[in-house]
Amino acid sequence: MVGGLAVVVALLLGSLWLIKRLSGPRGAATGLKVLGAAPVGPRERVVLVELADQILVLGVTQGSVNTLHTLPAEEFRRHAPDAPTNGGGDFQNWLAKALERRNRGG
Repeated sequence: MVGGLAVVVALLLGSLWLIKRLSGPRGAATGLKVLGAAPVGPRERVVLVELADQILVLGVTQGSVNTLHTLPAEEFRRHAPDAPTNGGGDFQNWLAKALERRNRGG
């Protein structure tokens, strides 16, 4: 009886592992990294995404995603060394400072 229970538990664990392996993404987001996001409304966000060697600033709403700006990743890192990367840092504060600098003209 204990052996039968062990077989059933092993089959359950094996099935869970197999489902997890097969249900993963199929490579669509291989080179995509979300660097940060900031809410700008109840259902709207500004999202910073790195794709290959480009940084995309996306406006995300409930029904659409729009590209707001695109720049090379190297230029982004050169002009914003304190910018959040790889999900670290405080993107919302960084975005507010970047917009403030842009509005001041410097």
